[in-house]
Amino acid sequence: MKIALFPGSFDPVTKAHVDIVKRSVGLFDKVYIGIGANSSKQGLLSIETREQMLRAVFQHDDRIHIVAYEGLTVNFCKSIGATYMIRGIRTVSDFEYEKAIAQMNHALVPDIESIFIVSKPGYSSISSTIVREIMRHHGDVAQFIPTEALAFL
Repeated sequence: MKIALFPGSFDPVTKAHVDIVKRSVGLFDKVYIGIGANSSKQGLLSIETREQMLRAVFQHDDRIHIVAYEGLTVNFCKSIGATYMIRGIRTVSDFEYEKAIAQMNHALVPDIESIFIVSKPGYSSISSTIVREIMRHHGDVAQFIPTEALAFL
C-alpha cells in the first residue's frame, strides 16, 4: 500500500492546498493531511479548527485522512506507515527550501521519498501567510479559500 503524508500548517487551508491534494490522491492508496504543530509559529486558527476545516473540505474522499501531529515530520511518517511526503512547489525559492528539507529528511529516514508537485499557475501566488494578512486587514479571502472552509474563518 502506498501511503503519503502532505504536511503543513494549513492556517488556513487554501485552494492551492486543495489542488495539490486532489492531484496527489490518485498517485497513492491513502493520503494523510498532517497538520503540524509548529512551536515557533503562533497560528491564527487553532489546530482543532484547522482539523474541522480540512475534514469539511475533504469529507467526500475516504482516501484522505486528516490528523494533527507534533515533532519531526519524518517520525510522524514512520508512525502512520507513510513512505512518501508530498510538498507543493510554487516558486524557485520554494524549491530551494523544500529541497534542503527533503535532503535532511532523507538523511534522517532514507526510506521516505519527497514528492514535489508543482503548483498550477493560477495558484502559485496563493499562500496561507498572504491569506492571513488579508484576513487581519478585513479583506475578502473567498477567492483563495475553498467554499467549505469559509465558515471556519
